[in-house]
Amino acid sequence: MADATSVLNVSPVIPVVTIDDPRHAVPVARALADGGVRIIELTLRTKSALTSLKLIAEEVPEILVGAGTVLTPAQADAVVAAGAQFIVSPGVTPALLDHLLTVGVPVLPGVATVGEVMQVLERGLTAMKFFPAGPAGGPDYLAAIGAPIPQVQFCPTGGVSIATAPKYLALPNVSCVGGSWLTPRAAFENEDWREITQLARLTASLATN
Repeated sequence: MADATSVLNVSPVIPVVTIDDPRHAVPVARALADGGVRIIELTLRTKSALTSLKLIAEEVPEILVGAGTVLTPAQADAVVAAGAQFIVSPGVTPALLDHLLTVGVPVLPGVATVGEVMQVLERGLTAMKFFPAGPAGGPDYLAAIGAPIPQVQFCPTGGVSIATAPKYLALPNVSCVGGSWLTPRAAFENEDWREITQLARLTASLATN
């Protein structure tokens, strides 16, 4: 259950979304689903994030909802209780990884070095978030990791755009990318859910391996 390989195969892009106003949670999730992107990573960067997560889990069953920016075991428990179907962390500590393996939903731990990849792999997980993808080395770095450790699949996140996504997705060890470009801030401010649906539809042009 802990391995998130199946999560990485839902869409070529996992939208990384920060929602300030819980009123926007259901509309944005439905907009993504209408555009064919049936997954969302909701970050815990706002005080109301758990409320938004719960609303999406209850009212938009057609989308796979996960929680991102999970930093502590307590947060992991809270997001599962709110309805998260997978968990994403920007990095891992031994204590956090130990706990993530017990929560009962797929987990996507963040890694940025070969050593971190090996530590997570030792715990039986082969799906990982590569973060921050751009500053940490980009596609060239992931290609280099793939030679000695081909069994790991990554979701690069951080500095990835619709322009750079194809470079990552062309790699055999990249199943999808994480990005915030599908849900621009202006769309939230204007409640322009059609724009989000249109951006979601563009992901169909991003070929996966």
